[in-house]
Amino acid sequence: MNPPKWNPAEDLDPDGNRLPIKLDTTSNGEFKPVPLSPANLAANRLAHEAADTNAKRLGVSRRHFLISACGAASTLLAFNAANAAAGRTGGFFDLAKEAALEPALAQAEIGDKGEFIFDVQGHFVNPKGSWLQKLVPGAKPLSQMPKTGCALGLEPGSHSYLQCLGPDEFIKDVFLDSDTDMMVLSFVPSRPDAEPLTIQEADAVRRIVDRMEGTHRLLLHGRVNPNQQGDLERMDELKDRWGVSAWKTYTQFGPEGKGYFLSDETGTRFIEKARSLDVKVICVHKGLPFGKQSYEHSKCTDIGVAAKRFPDVAFLVYHSGFVTSVPEGPFQGRGTDDGVDTLIRSLIDNEVPPNSNVYAELGSTWRYLMRDPEAAAHVLGKLLKYCGEDNVLWGTDSIWYGSPQDQIQAFRAFQIASELRAKYDYPEITPQLRAKIFGLNAARVYSISPEEVKKYTRRDRIAHERLAYLEHPQPHFLTYGPKTWREFLNLSGTGQP
Repeated sequence: MNPPKWNPAEDLDPDGNRLPIKLDTTSNGEFKPVPLSPANLAANRLAHEAADTNAKRLGVSRRHFLISACGAASTLLAFNAANAAAGRTGGFFDLAKEAALEPALAQAEIGDKGEFIFDVQGHFVNPKGSWLQKLVPGAKPLSQMPKTGCALGLEPGSHSYLQCLGPDEFIKDVFLDSDTDMMVLSFVPSRPDAEPLTIQEADAVRRIVDRMEGTHRLLLHGRVNPNQQGDLERMDELKDRWGVSAWKTYTQFGPEGKGYFLSDETGTRFIEKARSLDVKVICVHKGLPFGKQSYEHSKCTDIGVAAKRFPDVAFLVYHSGFVTSVPEGPFQGRGTDDGVDTLIRSLIDNEVPPNSNVYAELGSTWRYLMRDPEAAAHVLGKLLKYCGEDNVLWGTDSIWYGSPQDQIQAFRAFQIASELRAKYDYPEITPQLRAKIFGLNAARVYSISPEEVKKYTRRDRIAHERLAYLEHPQPHFLTYGPKTWREFLNLSGTGQP
């Protein structure tokens, strides 16, 4: 490993205080931040200690060590040690110990293997949008996030700090600081007059990428709340004018806090409208409930019913029904009424077999479960077994968690312990299965050719910029979402400024 060739004073984190794989309390804004466990705190402490030791052994600065593949490998190995000490051995990061000190080995184990990485859940906030006019007077959403202290946010204006979360930063985080090839830009639940990102603004981001000759980099969702006046009628425009590739809906969101089910009259009208427009991919938020608001509609009980009724429609279950407060273990049959098991039970009860038309998406779910590898092993094992190995999809919920690279590196190394595989009939996570989850499965849903996309993304302007950037990488290792209850309220502008 060669010493850095740049001036350390120019680094975003010159002292190397930030770990490349982040275990913290960050939320995507759809669930309350959850405090770290003692095992998580021990994992972070061990990772920092290992960074000190390993950087000295290699004769480089902490920062230079941590931005290398060895830094990421060293961090994951420290997490393994802390989890093993806490008795969490059902899932682990399968890395050779030597990877912490051998750059070539670390790169081989968690570096870019040329996979097609298609992130089906990305987010971006318009820093100058009309949504800011709808806030509580004096509210400054996202102002407490570390990233909003960047130089871009020093311009005059009460919300100028949001420029730190703008389109250029989005492109850097997703396409320069991670191995992501392609992303679907999604939406948060909102009224049409108060959207943090409108379809027009989302399309503008896509056109920014297009100008960089990255025409194969972004797809768009169309936000539809069918229980909200005018949304069903607006679907024609979303398809014809904006060329959306799928619909995004939140079944627990609606007028006066009342949601709907995909299987009820409202949901049926929505699905039939999607079919008539021949955009038959419906992405539905399930799990990560908005507190007590229409909680029953956040569950997956309607998924199997709708999937059986409409076998020609692909239902992408965002977050897979995961709830942070529901412990995840092996499938309990009819013994549980929440969490990922409700999705599985709905499929079984409605005789929807694996690898059919229901897909489990991992945005925020995988990122949260990185904190608890045993629960991660059960969730991934269950989804792969009951939804199917062809029907689990990669999503990261970026930019709320900053660059998705740490989620990618952790997943490249993750393995379900052989004991759990034997006991519960979970599959081994092989390179072939990992490639399916990373992008091949989603490519089939969206009817795109990974080979065609890769042909362009290997030579477009973003690819050239990334090659130059990687000679002097500057990952910030920051997350954007709320980390405390106060920040959680601040995100939506409902809390104190």
